[in-house]
Amino acid sequence: MNITYEKLTEPTAEFAEALGRWENDPDLKHLTRPNNNKEELEKDSVVTLDSLKQRLEHTQIYLIRMDGQIVGELSYQIDPRQLYKKEEGTAWLGITIGEKIARGKGVGFSAMQFLEGQIRQRGLKRMELGVFEFNNVAIKLYKKLGFKEIARIDNFTFWKDKMWQDIRMEKYF
Repeated sequence: MNITYEKLTEPTAEFAEALGRWENDPDLKHLTRPNNNKEELEKDSVVTLDSLKQRLEHTQIYLIRMDGQIVGELSYQIDPRQLYKKEEGTAWLGITIGEKIARGKGVGFSAMQFLEGQIRQRGLKRMELGVFEFNNVAIKLYKKLGFKEIARIDNFTFWKDKMWQDIRMEKYF
């Protein structure tokens, strides 16, 4: 298993297709985006080259490849408005392991270590992320990586016929 990371500088059809597939995967969509109700949760997303280009204007994106195949993505933004703790010089993180073949094999752990290295190189001292309270696998991973819970936001996302909290976590280095 060969894991590599590739910085996305220009949108590609290959990544747009993969991201669109992951964002509409019933096993993933409740984990990757907040939804206010059942209709939002069930609505499909459309990923285009233009939407990726707009995202790249304010987000650093890295493709995760396993044996050459795109299996996920990592991203960060610097000081975005969704930060819970408005501390200058903070990276807001995102990760999706989109392909089933890459889950449960340490890819997420390795990818998060890679992303932390990229953020350190930028001279940032703090990372923050949000994780839905029902995503126990991700919560365990983030704790293992040294993230600490700093807040919970009630009624943040809809899944399984109810609203759930968003847990905000941070890590300093």
